[in-house]
Amino acid sequence: MTSNDIRSAFLRYFEQHNHRVVKSAPLIPKDDPTLLFTNAGMVQFKDVLLGREKREYVRATSAQKCVRAGGKHNDLENVGHTARHHTFFEMLGNFSFGEYFKEGAIAFAWEFLTQVLHLPIDKLWVTVYQDDDEAFDIWHQKIGVAADRIVRMGEKDNFWAMGDTGPCGPCSEIHIDQGPALGTGPEDVLGGEGDRFLELWNLVFMQYNRDANGTLTPLPQQNIDTGMGLERITAIMQGVQSNYETDLLRPLIAAVEELVEKAYGSVHVDDVSMRVIADHMRASVFLLADGVRPENTGRGYVLRRIIRRAARHGKMLGFEEPFLYRLVEAVERVMGHAYPEIEHQSEYVRKMLLGEEERFLHTLHQGLREMDKFIDLHRADGTQRITGTEAFQLYDTFGFPIDLAEEVALEAGLQLDRQAFEDELEATRMRARDTWKGSGETLVAPVYQRVLQRAGASMFTGYEHTQTTSPLVAILVDGQEAQEAHAGQRVELVFERTPFYGEAGGQVGDLGRALALDHGVEVDILDAQKPAGDLIVHAGVVKRGTVWHEMSMQLEIDVARREAIRKNHTATHLLHAALRQILGEHVKQAGSLVAPDRLRFDFTHFARLSQREL
Repeated sequence: MTSNDIRSAFLRYFEQHNHRVVKSAPLIPKDDPTLLFTNAGMVQFKDVLLGREKREYVRATSAQKCVRAGGKHNDLENVGHTARHHTFFEMLGNFSFGEYFKEGAIAFAWEFLTQVLHLPIDKLWVTVYQDDDEAFDIWHQKIGVAADRIVRMGEKDNFWAMGDTGPCGPCSEIHIDQGPALGTGPEDVLGGEGDRFLELWNLVFMQYNRDANGTLTPLPQQNIDTGMGLERITAIMQGVQSNYETDLLRPLIAAVEELVEKAYGSVHVDDVSMRVIADHMRASVFLLADGVRPENTGRGYVLRRIIRRAARHGKMLGFEEPFLYRLVEAVERVMGHAYPEIEHQSEYVRKMLLGEEERFLHTLHQGLREMDKFIDLHRADGTQRITGTEAFQLYDTFGFPIDLAEEVALEAGLQLDRQAFEDELEATRMRARDTWKGSGETLVAPVYQRVLQRAGASMFTGYEHTQTTSPLVAILVDGQEAQEAHAGQRVELVFERTPFYGEAGGQVGDLGRALALDHGVEVDILDAQKPAGDLIVHAGVVKRGTVWHEMSMQLEIDVARREAIRKNHTATHLLHAALRQILGEHVKQAGSLVAPDRLRFDFTHFARLSQREL
């Protein structure tokens, strides 16, 4: 089977079992600045899984494009050196939002692998969480897997959590034994680092909520979140030992072979470089097509590192001129059918890659000049050694690769303190990890989740009305639910219906007031936010009187302010249209701020705007 056949068969199978086929989300997570990239199939369903959002379907399936490079999930340095590490990959997944649970997820996975893909049952193994007797019994009694092929494992391997607190649950993994020819050492066991036992599919049973004390309580809605890497299952189905030998990546390596006129499989170091380029080209093309630009911070910095790492390996292969842009067509031939957006952005992607590679070649020249200064310095002082700090300065400031610095130092008869460099690099990574909170998932305060689960989503009436009468369904004082609030207190109020727009998508929330004139109550509404799904929370101060739970109140927005925001909102759409007309269809919105007195519109483009374009 081709990779396209496998992807289609997966989605078709779950569609036939009443799952909604949902298009892959972009690699830039929507409304989640804490997460660098979409790195799993569940990301676009996060609010549904957490109970913050309701959708018209309770079963879903997707083939999700993912990037893991930077932040907590960082496979960058391993890419090219192993058979299965990637920066870009596809995750096949099926999801249930409070509908089927363990038995359904296990039955679907087993049937697809054994009846659709026809994997040999005698090669498949299963792991379950050590305390999950329910999953063990389903596998053994309902599916018929032999008890000695079901292995109980600990929390590290078979218990999933979104963070230190919040939703979590046991998981069950399906592995395939590729045979003793791939290894019989201590690492060649289930969950080991060897290649013999390959994890194919992870089934997450999201059934608990973990509080700050570590106590687990059952969730009111039990969910299923599964993931199977397309590259891995394709390698199994095509009978190859490495993902790079599949029809997803081997054609890209062939394109590199053709350009550099070297054969893959001849020289190990050249093979590593070709694998790096093949992987990094996929990541670069998809990130650029989704609107990420090479920059010195955030997502753009990770993309810049990926592009420059590919360019460096090209230089190691013998490329002296920019070449990455010439490989875009090869990526499109392999991936364009499933992801037409990369074909639509083809010209833009080529221009961006060419410009970034030209800048990198200039950077290399700058780094070499700086390297020459260090060489002269240490020849003069007699140490004959480039320090780790100097090597890190070259790496951090100029993007000068450490292995190239070592090579230049050796040619000059000097040593380079590689260990000191690695120590400095690791210290920097640790600082970055400390800054990067958890997995990038910021959980909503539990109080908002409780209100949303009890009261449901707020009904927004603001498109038709500027005033609405509604019962008050929740009062929050100092972050806790309260039955009433008095004059002078800061409060957060939730109503059944509201004309107040909750801040979202860069547009600020409405201001106004809430009144109960019969009871002498007035509340100044100073902000409106959406902290959980479509729950609109009104932050303000009780100006006079006492508000209480279920009080009926008249809600009035500041109409003049709303009108000013509306005009600026319209202006962003006009500006976006004008930019696409003048600069090209590749221009995408990368962020915005819509306020009553100003607007900001961030967009993607491969060059600085000229005076004529402005």
